[in-house]
Amino acid sequence: MGHLPLTILRRQSFIRDELTASAETKKRIIEECSDKIVKAVDVIIGALNNRKKILLCGNGGSAADCQHLATEFVIRMSPALKRPAIPAIALTTDSSMLTAGANDLGYDHVFTRAIEALGVEGDVLLAITTSGKSASVNLAIQAAKKRGMKTIGFLGKDGGDALSLVDVPILVPSSDTQRIQEGHIAIGHIICALVEQEMYG
Repeated sequence: MGHLPLTILRRQSFIRDELTASAETKKRIIEECSDKIVKAVDVIIGALNNRKKILLCGNGGSAADCQHLATEFVIRMSPALKRPAIPAIALTTDSSMLTAGANDLGYDHVFTRAIEALGVEGDVLLAITTSGKSASVNLAIQAAKKRGMKTIGFLGKDGGDALSLVDVPILVPSSDTQRIQEGHIAIGHIICALVEQEMYG
């Protein structure tokens, strides 16, 4: 066999660098976010024990994370664990609601309207924003707090305005959007698994 073509070597180097950067971010999450993750689990379990629910909101890739994590709560994380469904609603899935809200009220208010309709005191809002500067998410956090809901933020970079708005800020220690998103879904999986295990394991 001859030497690998330069293009393949470059791709392999890129793959190695990306995975290394991802792993390093996750190691920093262990050091810097573990206490906040534990607090988020306590908040969610407390709400569920009081027959409350979880609402989730975010934009773009964060919207996809909302749907992903809501599904983990409702269906299950561990196939080995038989448990009832955990009530969780992603506010990012109803295209008619989102487009009507954006058209009639302005996009910044697409999540606040849903919170007005669905949120009650004691519910939890999980707000996901890589920058913490998303107006639609930050207004949703404020709307949730007005209704007496608890708020958890999956954040990144410097946390933006959301850092001081949420009750439990979980700030992924990175300024790279990809790394932040990877951190968010890993943290979300951990929270889902801990809630599931501690309530029904």
